[in-house]
Amino acid sequence: MKDPLLRVRGLTRRFGGVVASDGIDLDVFEHEAHAIIGPNGAGKTTFIAQVAGFTLPDAGSIELAGREITRLPAHRRARLGLARSFQITSIFATLTVLENAALAVQAAAGHAYRMWGEALGDRELRSTALECLARVGLGDRAKDTAGDLSHGEHRQLEIAMALATRPRLLLLDEPMAGMGPEESVRMVSILRDLRRERTLLLVEHDMDAVFAIADRITVLVGGRVVASGGPEEVRSDPEVRRAYLGEDFPDSGNGDGNEDGHGSSSGP
Repeated sequence: MKDPLLRVRGLTRRFGGVVASDGIDLDVFEHEAHAIIGPNGAGKTTFIAQVAGFTLPDAGSIELAGREITRLPAHRRARLGLARSFQITSIFATLTVLENAALAVQAAAGHAYRMWGEALGDRELRSTALECLARVGLGDRAKDTAGDLSHGEHRQLEIAMALATRPRLLLLDEPMAGMGPEESVRMVSILRDLRRERTLLLVEHDMDAVFAIADRITVLVGGRVVASGGPEEVRSDPEVRRAYLGEDFPDSGNGDGNEDGHGSSSGP
């Protein structure tokens, strides 16, 4: 087996008397979608924050593509190919969708600041921005004002801006949060396509979405890994069902979370 793109060993983080991460071991391999699930308070967001570099661990190690990044700040991890969606940059509501994407491309390229008219006149920059928008289904909204987008489209734009950094590993913290059924179906489709060319590590409460997207799933309970494996292996794990999924969660499904859509079930 190839070495993992992301290797986490013994990751531990305490907040006073609360152990948010309790010796977490986790591997994420290139070109896979790996989901982190668990009940509220399980330590999922704290774990993602440590991988992204926004929170430093008390103990343990994190490696990206064989390089130790445990103590590196977030911006240096970004340069190594790690991007966290929704926290890369803010969306400017008064700018167009294309201008927002172009800003992310320009920042990722390390270009000096330029006025928008000049920046958008850069054919390569504009082309890359349009490509990122097309990847998330916003190609036909490029000229629209970002503030006019729906909640789900805002999430799509944030992912497009993350893609502008050309990340090797894309961290997604609850990409379906606040979405209606149609928007969730659209996002599942986008992420299923993205996993063919990017490595994804996502936290998500929508279990239908998780089982539609993930190649592997890790379950956290109380900051501890209680199970990790393929979707069907995790789905049938007795401890996972007791701690999170519930005894009445389906034992099996079509494995793709309903190709044309998914229901509204989510973890407690």
